[in-house]
Amino acid sequence: MENLVGWKWTQYIHPDDVEGIVASWRASLTSGEPFLYEARVRRADGAYRWMMHHKIALRDEHAQIVKWYGSSIDIEDRKQAEERLRRNEVYLAEAQRLSHTGSFGWHVTTGEIFWSDETFRIFECDRETKPTVDWVLQRTHPEDRPMLQDLVSRASETGKDFEVEYRFVLPGGNAKTVHVVAHGLIDKSGSLEFVGAVMDVTPAKQATSDLEKAFREIQQLKDRLYKENIALRDEIDKSSMFEEIVGASPQLQGVLSQISRVGPTDSTVLITGETGTGKELVARAIHRRSERASHAFVSVNCAAIPRDLVASELFGHEKGAFTGALQRRLGRFELAEGGTIFLDEVGELPAETQIALLRVLQEHEFERVGGTRPLRSNVRVIAATNRDLAAAIAAGTFRKDLFYRLDVFPIDVPPLRERKEDIPMLVEYFVDRFARKSGRRIKQVEKKTLELLRGYSWPGNIRELQNVLERSVILSDTETLTIEESWFSAESAQFSRSAATLAKLSVTQERRIIERALEESRGKVSGPAGAAVKLGIPASTLESRIRSLRINKYSFKAE
Repeated sequence: MENLVGWKWTQYIHPDDVEGIVASWRASLTSGEPFLYEARVRRADGAYRWMMHHKIALRDEHAQIVKWYGSSIDIEDRKQAEERLRRNEVYLAEAQRLSHTGSFGWHVTTGEIFWSDETFRIFECDRETKPTVDWVLQRTHPEDRPMLQDLVSRASETGKDFEVEYRFVLPGGNAKTVHVVAHGLIDKSGSLEFVGAVMDVTPAKQATSDLEKAFREIQQLKDRLYKENIALRDEIDKSSMFEEIVGASPQLQGVLSQISRVGPTDSTVLITGETGTGKELVARAIHRRSERASHAFVSVNCAAIPRDLVASELFGHEKGAFTGALQRRLGRFELAEGGTIFLDEVGELPAETQIALLRVLQEHEFERVGGTRPLRSNVRVIAATNRDLAAAIAAGTFRKDLFYRLDVFPIDVPPLRERKEDIPMLVEYFVDRFARKSGRRIKQVEKKTLELLRGYSWPGNIRELQNVLERSVILSDTETLTIEESWFSAESAQFSRSAATLAKLSVTQERRIIERALEESRGKVSGPAGAAVKLGIPASTLESRIRSLRINKYSFKAE
């Protein structure tokens, strides 16, 4: 037996297999046990093929081995198939590892479950674990367990494919989110089984959650920037008006007293007055004296917004709410949250927007255009108008209930012609401001110019005065400010003289003249046949005088 390796038959065995087959043959010779060994044998053409070598011992009556009988079977095709299968299994296992996707089989009748190596890794348990449906359900997150249990029950009854995502609790207490897809099959015996894949989608779920959080943060930043931009634009707009309330007339002092009283409250305020009297400045002063002063003051000119966009501007809109709504946009009420919103020219709001505004005032909530859920509103509302809202209510263009909601604390800002003693102070303020802005030196105002300014009716009020003084400073070549009388139109001059005439009359005389004009115009104030034209004064001036004298213009309307 020592010379087995030297036998000539070993020269036909593949060098890598010689040692193994010789050792196995020696063991069989020693023990008499059957010899069974796979080895590669060289053929006549020099190629090797896998052969299965099988030998058994023939024994005599004394149980002594007298001969060995053997056979060799060509198993090359089987070995190649096994190699291909092995490689496929390796490739599959590596692909599952890289993609974090495991495979499984579930035999419904026996309850037996097969897991691939990657599935064991996903569920973080060793290969000694015997997976069953009950084992999986016990480790499923309590909130997801009823859903998964119902799905498993239905699948075992119907055999239909299923797909599910649930949380699996790991030994350490943490949870993974797994996505499972399964396909039902009927084997040759008629038994139902499922084959499928399980994927660890925890990183993807976390990435999605992080992305959604990032989107929310970006949206919040966009909203904040939008709010800050609106606030900045409001401050820029403010700089184009007079920056402080200037004057010492009794009429103005009365307004300041009202501001001081209502400012610290949270009451809704309705400011009335002609164009250019400074209604927004009054609104800002109220805001600055309120507890909301540290929050935004958002100004909206309702007359400057197209009617079909007013609701979107005030209350915002959702993405896709209408053509051109490419993204969600915050409305002015959201921008003013915690602060004050100033609705200038509130009388110009369309009917449907008046209803929405009434809801905000009554219930403190609104909905974005295209939205489905109400949003709470913590905003103080200050409104202003140069229109006669009572007339608008009578004409059916303004809601009476909205008027009463807005008119909690009314403030009427007097026109400049009713506080002419403030003109010298206003002139000094504006001239100094525009002179510094343009780099000019203005020491005094010509006496004739000051008289002209005091004698003019200022239908455009302080805004018109501001514009006239800015133009005069720009054109001034000396240290004395002068204004040409030709700057004022003939019509304005006529209004000025007519207004001055009315101002010189007693209250009783002025009331009588206005009532006569209203009677002749059948209660109509503006228009070619209105009382204002008959008196030679602006319609806004006449409206202001009618309110001041408490004249009921509707009593003069024709039956």
